[in-house]
Amino acid sequence: MIKPSQAVLLCGGLGTRLRPLTDTLPKPMVPIYDGKPFLHYLLVQLSAKGIKRFVLLVGYLSDVIVAYFGDGHQFGWDITYSEGPVEWDTGRRIWEARPYFDERFLVLYSDNFASFSLDNMWLKHQENSSSISLILKRKIPGNVSLGENNILQVYDKTRQATELNYVELGYMIVEREPILAALENLSGAPDISFSNVIKYFTDKKSITGHPLDTPYYSISDPERLELTKKFLSPRKIVLLDRDGTIHERAPRGEYISKWEDVVLLPEAVEGLGKLAAEGFQFLVISNQAGIGRGILTEDEVNALNNSIQSYFSSIGIEILAFYICPHHWDDNCKCRKPLPGLFYKCASDYDLKLENVLYIGDDPRDCEAADAAGSKCLYVGDPSELIGGAFEDQKVYSGIADTVEEILKLY
Repeated sequence: MIKPSQAVLLCGGLGTRLRPLTDTLPKPMVPIYDGKPFLHYLLVQLSAKGIKRFVLLVGYLSDVIVAYFGDGHQFGWDITYSEGPVEWDTGRRIWEARPYFDERFLVLYSDNFASFSLDNMWLKHQENSSSISLILKRKIPGNVSLGENNILQVYDKTRQATELNYVELGYMIVEREPILAALENLSGAPDISFSNVIKYFTDKKSITGHPLDTPYYSISDPERLELTKKFLSPRKIVLLDRDGTIHERAPRGEYISKWEDVVLLPEAVEGLGKLAAEGFQFLVISNQAGIGRGILTEDEVNALNNSIQSYFSSIGIEILAFYICPHHWDDNCKCRKPLPGLFYKCASDYDLKLENVLYIGDDPRDCEAADAAGSKCLYVGDPSELIGGAFEDQKVYSGIADTVEEILKLY
């Protein structure tokens, strides 16, 4: 099976809840930041995941969308349009665009934004031989319930059924042939909502759900639009490891418990100072297994972090917060790197778009955690520790000061 390289976006609705903005603009073209419309951010997100061919299913004020994006070549994309009357339902829009579809492709609504891993979706899609795989977010009441191996058990767009604890967000991998067969044979098809198709394949136990650990954002109404603008606007925040990145590590098997024992790395102080002068702030994500091993107390770690934070604040460098995993490495927690749990916590607390956030660390597990969260890692550790691993080709920096130029360019 070939991983999808095409995305289809439903862009034809009226967006009545966003009036008066949508009196003159289609909903996906509502501006977010620096004049760029919401749809631009969706396509940029997909492009970063290697998807650069798009089919836009347009209707209401379609000329506005076409005038902005054209054929997409100025952005490095290939855009095809399928246009139909405003009255067309989503099933009809997909049916009419069928000549443009690959064997499998992504389908997105054009009013939601979620950070997601296409690689993880694709892996599970293949394992379950799914007709559809889609992104979910826990919410009560929802419109979806999950069963074993994340197979959808119930789909109810009226949200009247019991035990519905997820909502689907519109990011989905679909297989062309079964989808088109459903749109040809379901009652009333193809003049039906695509949600009817989702229900049909849910009843066949042929849809895989992928629960989202981070918040999702929407432009469906004015209040949510403002939250989305905040989320998508540039944020000068860098994520950092602590031990070995900001200060020297303790000898193997030992832990630093007091500020007096901290030896700050000069290149870290220099680099963070340069970034702070450019308006950057920082969040620290750190494994502290010494707590789980009983060598340190959580109060000792918090006191040390407070001292580090106070020192950097005194020289104009703002560390907003420390996120620590206190667990032993055998505890199988989700917050210990290389798992990305604390990245998701940062994203939720600070409205971060993880695709646009960098993490600096000195351990291959830092690279793994950042990659799992959808972020990029700048590695400042021993190059030999990468040899033979998944990140063998990772670029290596001598210290945080060496990353400053790269960070300024990427942000």
